[in-house]
Amino acid sequence: MDASMTEVAGDDAGHRISLGEAFRVWLRVACLSFGGPAGQIAVMHRILVEEKHWISEHRFLHALNYCMLLPGPEAQQLATYIGWLLHRTAGGIMAGGLFILPGIIAIMGLSYIYAAYGNVGFVEALFFGLKAAVLAIVIQAVVRVGKRALRNNIMIALAGIAFVAIFFFGVPFPIIIIAAGVIGYLGARSGRPEFAATEHGGSGKKAAVDSLFGDELPEHVRPSLPRALRVGAFWLSLWLVPVAALLIGLGEANVFSQIALFFSKMALVTFGGAYAVLAYVAQQAVEHYHWVQPREMLDGLGMAETTPGPLIMVLQFVGFMAAFRDPNGLSPMLAGTLGGLLATWVTFTPCFLWIFLGGPFIETLRGNKGLAGALTAITAAVVGVILNLSIWFALHTLFRQTMPVHSLGLSFDMPVPSSVDIPALILSIAAATAIFRFNVGMLWVLAGSCLAGIAARMVGLI
Repeated sequence: MDASMTEVAGDDAGHRISLGEAFRVWLRVACLSFGGPAGQIAVMHRILVEEKHWISEHRFLHALNYCMLLPGPEAQQLATYIGWLLHRTAGGIMAGGLFILPGIIAIMGLSYIYAAYGNVGFVEALFFGLKAAVLAIVIQAVVRVGKRALRNNIMIALAGIAFVAIFFFGVPFPIIIIAAGVIGYLGARSGRPEFAATEHGGSGKKAAVDSLFGDELPEHVRPSLPRALRVGAFWLSLWLVPVAALLIGLGEANVFSQIALFFSKMALVTFGGAYAVLAYVAQQAVEHYHWVQPREMLDGLGMAETTPGPLIMVLQFVGFMAAFRDPNGLSPMLAGTLGGLLATWVTFTPCFLWIFLGGPFIETLRGNKGLAGALTAITAAVVGVILNLSIWFALHTLFRQTMPVHSLGLSFDMPVPSSVDIPALILSIAAATAIFRFNVGMLWVLAGSCLAGIAARMVGLI
């Protein structure tokens, strides 16, 4: 099969997709990738499966199931996977790179504005409104994922245990995910029906019998140990050599070394999407490294919500602010730019590694019950983790003060009732009402909340 052209199944059979045509389509997907992974996956499904007939429903869902098991943003990895199926490595790099490019540019621009003018009343009012909308959106994520994942009592119990473990006892997020995956794998292998896989995808349709390549795997999709070793060595070098160089050249205490090391670790544990992992990011970036304040994490997520690309792009904002505040002799803006790009590099480079290394082997594992069970259990545990995140957001959005509790093995923050922020509470209720009662779209809620924040500032409420 030619590296730059490939046959297309479906209604357009016989049409050949050039890299130029693929570039235009992937750029269109990238510019429409608002609304988090659910919306992004739906956009890809509509364009690639229903409109362009580039990939079958069956293979689309199989690729998505694999990406859901990986650390990192599943929508970006799904784009990389499909691009790789169509045009080999070049197609995967193009699809995955274009998917995050608009977000990189937008988040960087907003970070400049935030760092320079974040204490200006207008900007503060804008982000005050964003926080209220983000809180409502995260709660919606709990409900949306919960409806899909908590199909039986075992899944409900897994979600509940995950929430109690992370919220009250501070159990690290990776341990929760690993434990859930092991439980799901063993449960599925033992034949328990509670761990049967559920379908994912924008349309909710069952996978079609046909697939893009039929029964024969193209050469670049077939597993090969020598090729896997070459791919692993190349992408591991791209990812880890810069990290090692910073650690050796600047030392572990340098902010750039800390950014490289911390976000490289994050790349290994970011299961469940941005909502699920942000509680872990906040725990480290806010409480351990002191790179950002809790409310700044909300501001960063607000930026990621309102720009195209994965929500995990909020990590670029965290890296920017970390280096901006500790520039090590550079100008703060230059240091922030380098810190943000470094965080992005070590976050997304592993995503290409997982696809190019694991894709050929995963193509031979369609229907594996153990992997499907692990995915099902992880998704249930993620509901509990997202619930923890929504409560964390609520504490730092609706209350000006919290009180840490550390006793009897418990470790959590308790709100101070007298510090409730009435305008924030009212705006959060309004945003939640718009989303749950009137089904208002996310972008409209975000825009309305921003305008409400500005109006509240103008009349002196905040």
